[in-house]
Amino acid sequence: MVEICQSNLPIRPWEDDRLQRLPGLQPVLPGEWLLQDDAYAAQMAHRVSLIRDKPDIVHRLNHAAIPAAGELLDTVLTDLAATTGFVVTESTVTCPDGREVPIDRDAPLLTCGKMVQEDLVLMQKKGDEHVLTGAVLCFPASWSLDEKYMKPLIRIHKPVADYTADIAKRVQRLFDGIQVGRPMWRANCLTYDDPELHQPRREEDRRQTTQHGPKWTRVERQGMRRLPVSDAVVFSIHTYVVRKPAD
Repeated sequence: MVEICQSNLPIRPWEDDRLQRLPGLQPVLPGEWLLQDDAYAAQMAHRVSLIRDKPDIVHRLNHAAIPAAGELLDTVLTDLAATTGFVVTESTVTCPDGREVPIDRDAPLLTCGKMVQEDLVLMQKKGDEHVLTGAVLCFPASWSLDEKYMKPLIRIHKPVADYTADIAKRVQRLFDGIQVGRPMWRANCLTYDDPELHQPRREEDRRQTTQHGPKWTRVERQGMRRLPVSDAVVFSIHTYVVRKPAD
């Protein structure tokens, strides 16, 4: 178990009326699609080790999604070039923690995963639904990439008891409605018995919680951004973890 915590929570969904009203979407302000916080160095060290040691668990990319992944890499590089702390050249990116990341266009999602705190998921329209066609997912909150890969939205949410057919239609309309140049974000909040960021679980392996012992609050800032050329929607997840005060 690795404990990596931020010093505070900049997002508190349980206190923010805007986020409590479903679906709780808010516009992403300029320069705030990808965020860096005080846990950047520690989270990135954990991400890089996972990408190195567990590539088959944290990464998937369908052949047909390669153009979208390349477009995503270019979008991330453009964003980072305008972000304080990053130095972007034709071949490398120097990150705020001093690491130099080679730009590998043959591994676009893995390259992104070594530069930014966000997990990045590609969702592409296939028929009537968006399908998960690629991702770099180092910090899943109790779900596994291999189980959701190449599945549509309604199948991805199968274990969620209150994910009704009506909600499924609303979520699909949400993805259909994301406009180029107008990214959106929402947030959720979970309580965990341990702070480990990398928590993949199969659908039948339900997360167990105990009444006693230390607890951690885990908040996900979930972004949705449409890529203009491929028309893919990028689902980004920035994860915050803080220890809850003892009762």
